Amino acid sequence: MTGRTDQAIAALRSGHRDLVDRVRAMTPQELTGRSAASEWTIADVLSHLGSGAEILLASLDTALGTAEAPGPGFRESVWDRWNALAPGEQAAGFIKSNETLVGRFEALDPTRREELRVDLGFLPAPIDVLTTASLRLNEFTLHTWDIAVASDPAATLAPEAVEFLFEPLRMLIGWIGQPAAVGDAPLVLTVRTTDPERRFGLAFDESTSLVDAPSGPAPTLTIPAEAFLRLTAGRLAPAHTPPGISLDAAGLTLEDLRKAFPGF
Repeated sequence: MTGRTDQAIAALRSGHRDLVDRVRAMTPQELTGRSAASEWTIADVLSHLGSGAEILLASLDTALGTAEAPGPGFRESVWDRWNALAPGEQAAGFIKSNETLVGRFEALDPTRREELRVDLGFLPAPIDVLTTASLRLNEFTLHTWDIAVASDPAATLAPEAVEFLFEPLRMLIGWIGQPAAVGDAPLVLTVRTTDPERRFGLAFDESTSLVDAPSGPAPTLTIPAEAFLRLTAGRLAPAHTPPGISLDAAGLTLEDLRKAFPGF
């Protein structure tokens, strides 16, 4: 487990470095330009990532015993403060806030990387460091794409982060999927991904879930892993769909799957 935790933390560092480089090269006009996140400018996305880093850092420090647990209304107060900042301040604040968070992850010794449990406040129980880092990677990587794609329609998710985004998806997919969009339920698709190669089932019933791949013949979606993750996050519009995706499913189209995952 520690090796994978180390890799997830390293992916947080490389993602931070790459996004900071991109942000520092932006003009004030670019910061106020539209991102791929609905109704958010690029500065708004950075504000969201910066405030999220501050909130997660508070949970991490509470778990480490170096701070008291935040009281009621903490999240709302953080969001309000960040939302009140000017675009340039949001960008600079993001760089500082996320650097602090990534540094805190990096400072965890091997024992704490293995044994520490973090209470995020919205899950049934505290989670380990790997899951905590993976949830942050999920948010960070998707929103980094929201920024990158504004100037590069062919942008993809950071390769070093992709393998860590499947477990957060497993946790969240029941909330973000709209099974009625695919027609008659129940339905289980076999999903085959590349880079990395995975094979699993995507089930549409009363809710949406990731399951074991069907043992027999089943409709099959073949797709790059990062594109599948973007699909489930509502980020696979036709203009941002790579070649090589195939869907062998009578009566079901990629557009149906897009409707099943409208995004967040």
